[in-house]
Amino acid sequence: MPLLNEIIKGLRQTEKGARIERHRQYVLKVDKDATKPQIKQAVEAVFQVSVEKVNTQGYQGKWRRLTGRWGRRPGWKKAIVTVAQGQKIELK
Repeated sequence: MPLLNEIIKGLRQTEKGARIERHRQYVLKVDKDATKPQIKQAVEAVFQVSVEKVNTQGYQGKWRRLTGRWGRRPGWKKAIVTVAQGQKIELK
């Protein structure tokens, strides 16, 4: 079970992520083993906002070749967090 401060790895700032911010949704890179309730608790504690909904997507690492050898990048997990009306996450 990951610790509260280890769950959120960072904000994902992409063009699609910027589009959905208008709907009070933010895209976060989170720990692969974190559950939706853990992500909700971590976001509320770190950013001081009320979370309405958490959606997650898991990604497998891609195969890559480096100096003739094949290896795999690590997989990661994305969380799309919807905050309460009138609140927002301050991007630094």
